[in-house]
Amino acid sequence: MEMKTFSIDVRVYFEDTDAGGIVYYANYLKYMERVRTDWVRSFGVSQNVLLEQNIAFVVKGMQIEFHQSAKLDEILTVDCQPIKIGNASILIQQEIKRNNIKILEAKVKIACVNTQAKKPCRIPEQILREMRSDS
Repeated sequence: MEMKTFSIDVRVYFEDTDAGGIVYYANYLKYMERVRTDWVRSFGVSQNVLLEQNIAFVVKGMQIEFHQSAKLDEILTVDCQPIKIGNASILIQQEIKRNNIKILEAKVKIACVNTQAKKPCRIPEQILREMRSDS
């Protein structure tokens, strides 16, 4: 069963670009982080509350392919679609598009970790239920 895609729009600001007005490659990672954070927030989950409970979501791995460049002042749509939600990790397909033209695609593996023990831990049950029911 295909899971629901969550999207946000971002504008490319001068600070996001290199000297030629092209988005600096590392800033695409920031855009992808924003949509994943807003996706978790859409379940009523505050990452601050999770941190107070010594729980954090961290990027464990990423495969990324750049297709085109984005430029100053463009509006980009940043997507986040879970592919697999495990008990302690999530595999997410992400795309960044300009006018429905794919600029970038990535697969991102997110791990849930206990920040004190610095080890993987189970995603809190309430969050798992919300994520799985959203599909």
